[in-house]
Amino acid sequence: MLYDNTVRSTKETGVFAEALGKRFGELWALRAVHLSAPAGTVLGLLGHNGAGKTTALRILTTLAQPTEGRASVAGYDVVGQAAQVRERIGVASQAATVDGLLTARANLEMVGRLYHLSRNDARQRAAQLLDRLELTAEADRLVKTYSGGMRRRLDLAASLVASPPVLFLDEPTTGLDPYSRNQLWELLRDHVRGGATLVLTTQYLEEADRLADHIVVLDRGKVAARGTPAELKARIGGERIVVTLARRDELPRGHAALDPFLEAPAVEELDPPRLIAPMRPGTRLIELVRALDAAGIDAVDVQRREVTLDDVFLTITQASRTAATVEAA
Repeated sequence: MLYDNTVRSTKETGVFAEALGKRFGELWALRAVHLSAPAGTVLGLLGHNGAGKTTALRILTTLAQPTEGRASVAGYDVVGQAAQVRERIGVASQAATVDGLLTARANLEMVGRLYHLSRNDARQRAAQLLDRLELTAEADRLVKTYSGGMRRRLDLAASLVASPPVLFLDEPTTGLDPYSRNQLWELLRDHVRGGATLVLTTQYLEEADRLADHIVVLDRGKVAARGTPAELKARIGGERIVVTLARRDELPRGHAALDPFLEAPAVEELDPPRLIAPMRPGTRLIELVRALDAAGIDAVDVQRREVTLDDVFLTITQASRTAATVEAA
């Protein structure tokens, strides 16, 4: 069936988790995680690989049971009412799940029938999604002949066939070109505007900034920060200086040269070698350039920019790891 996304109360729908935890042996992959994504909103889960994002999604989609805590999806408990949850969600994981020996059209119609759509409704819905994602011309080719990006678009279309009230996307736009990514973003916005809830993990911070109403940053299985994109950016505030160096071995001297002009230590990136840090108010770029030159550092590029979610992510996770190191010591 095509689900009616009209909501009576956000307390009955959406995605909610309380003190959620998952342990594998002595290792806690997730611990004391609280999540809230009412109907008609987008929740972004950010974190390094191994931070707990995929574990959280597996619990919320009934593929794994929590060790502690509770969660509900579309108003149903993910453990006690798993069957009802599965009937009301769409899922696109990092690995494509479409059948390579079927055509794109047949894949989508099959998914529709599995969701109990009539044959005609499944056919119409498949045609709509193929058109929306510009796959109509290739719809009757076997999927095994598709490029990786085309398979990814088809996999995402499959998660939307039944217009599920709750949609879970794990790295949804990995492998997509910028044009296809924008196409998908607009399709997802339309789905959420219709009252659906979207939970996504992504490594594209721009994606989270543009789509998410609320963001939770996970680090080592715990919540390191939460808030709207604007709130998180305001929390670390200020302009950023970005200095790209010619060689990695210049990074230590770059730290020393820039330190007098910074409000906090610079974050390093290695490829390309780059230092990113908040500048002290009133600092001029020419001062930084002169300091780098005086230290004999070959700076390929020096620029000033507004804070981004990338800065938020790097700052928060670095602070979380520093705190964990101090605590362990």
